[in-house]
Amino acid sequence: MAWIAKASSTEKIERRAEPYVTAQMKAAWEKEILPRYATKHGALMPILHEVQHAYRQVPYQAMIEIAQFLSLKPADVLDTVTFYEEFTTEKMGECVIGICQSIACEICGHNAILNHVRKRLNLEPHETSDDGKFTLLAMECLGSCDTAPVALFNDTLYENLTIEGVDRLIDAAQKSSTGSAHS
Repeated sequence: MAWIAKASSTEKIERRAEPYVTAQMKAAWEKEILPRYATKHGALMPILHEVQHAYRQVPYQAMIEIAQFLSLKPADVLDTVTFYEEFTTEKMGECVIGICQSIACEICGHNAILNHVRKRLNLEPHETSDDGKFTLLAMECLGSCDTAPVALFNDTLYENLTIEGVDRLIDAAQKSSTGSAHS
């Protein structure tokens, strides 16, 4: 195995005129998030969660803006974003489907559900549909082994899943304008 280095020092970051970190976000963070932490660095994760939720990704420009707000090096923000699976630099779909692939879910048939979703949406894990509606993830333990197989549809955990149940959730997400699924 070989490590392939990227020329990141010369890489151009796409920028838009409008900042990702708005004045309203900064004001809310100063009032609600920063006071909970001994240092500004401590507020990095909750701020990244808010940006991820707002934009369905953490764009590189936003990482620079967050670093400036928290008086951090942009590399420290990038390290955090790229270390944790919950953050992504790629735009996620309106409905993020995360199929648990822990040992309990594996024993209870997660593979059949994952393969069904892959075929139905024509997506591989960590891909987003061309229309931006769905992102499929294969996730590690979601902490509900006693109700396996399980999956997240956006932030909602669905337990004791069947292929029919997943189809109902996908149908609901396709019909909604926000991509949230309810069953």
